[in-house]
Amino acid sequence: MIARTTLILAALATLACPLAADSATPARDGRQVYDATCSTCHATGREGAPMVGDKKAWAKRAERGLSGLTQTAMTGLRKMPPHGGKLDITDSEIKRAIAYMVNQSGGNWVEPAERGATAPKRSGESIVQAKCADCHATGKGGAPRIGDSTAWVGRAKDGFDSLVRSSIQGHGGMPARGGMAGLTDAEMRDAATYMFQSSVKNPK
Repeated sequence: MIARTTLILAALATLACPLAADSATPARDGRQVYDATCSTCHATGREGAPMVGDKKAWAKRAERGLSGLTQTAMTGLRKMPPHGGKLDITDSEIKRAIAYMVNQSGGNWVEPAERGATAPKRSGESIVQAKCADCHATGKGGAPRIGDSTAWVGRAKDGFDSLVRSSIQGHGGMPARGGMAGLTDAEMRDAATYMFQSSVKNPK
């Protein structure tokens, strides 16, 4: 049993590392996000996804506007998972990808740009110290305590993406994004990674 737990811990810790590293990637434009992620389904019509270039299909969807389509992309629809299954994609990148697909299908939308200077990315450790530790340092409200490897492995039993998704959407008594609405998905992933790896490497 101990050996099996050790293997699980090692596997999940390894999984967390590359995902967190990816979050440092600079913001991408719509085409880059589409090529990297959205094209998997939208270039072929896979699983019923509207194909890019299908003016009729996209004209109907474009009637919902950018905010409506963005909400669908962020929460998921039918077989499309939230954020297209890539939680390292920022909200701005999702909007740009949507605008790109609409424009490639007969639309004439302006691809959203960042407002003002891009704020420096916060590290997972700094986010945890600023907010997450309020509950995760003591286990307040049932939060998995930092250092409790058993609790963190249990939370990640369905995969590390599932754990990160819960932190973004909120779970139990924890509000969405831990109550810090300004945190990006990438920053949330880094914070979760920091707490998970701290608990796995230095269990208390």
